Amino acid sequence: MGAGKTTIGRRIAEIKGMSFVDSDHEVEKRTGVDISFIFDMEGEAGFRKREREMIAELSDLPNTVMATGGGAVLESATRDLLSARGVVVYLETSLEQQISRTRKASNRPILEGSEDVEATLTRLMEERDPLYRSIADIVVPTGDQQARRLAREIVEQLEAIGTA
Repeated sequence: MGAGKTTIGRRIAEIKGMSFVDSDHEVEKRTGVDISFIFDMEGEAGFRKREREMIAELSDLPNTVMATGGGAVLESATRDLLSARGVVVYLETSLEQQISRTRKASNRPILEGSEDVEATLTRLMEERDPLYRSIADIVVPTGDQQARRLAREIVEQLEAIGTA
């Protein structure tokens, strides 16, 4: 969460002349409601099911860069889809960066109502980091780099491993 998946994904797609999709945005577009509403009505399990189905569909698209929601790796079936159908880039982001980037965001259902955002983000990182690492083909520390520069670095790494 707050790693810059959408921004970096768009930049990579531009550099490579590929299409770009964001699985969360597609879920919202197709349902006509925001993710917070889905969480409220169906709970996290309902949203994760929709997310998995969307990722299954989007990961079949040719020449496409896809950004997923931060929790997409929580379900093993979704991890399997991501790992089998594409190259997975893990944007490793510090807790401080996550706090800074999510502080004013109103579209983060996991953080809504959290009395201690730092504790919540710490828990999420502890839970998700090993899952991301288990399927990542490339791990990229985001640091304070600009999106364009980071996207170029990722494309270079993809080319180095023969996937771009």
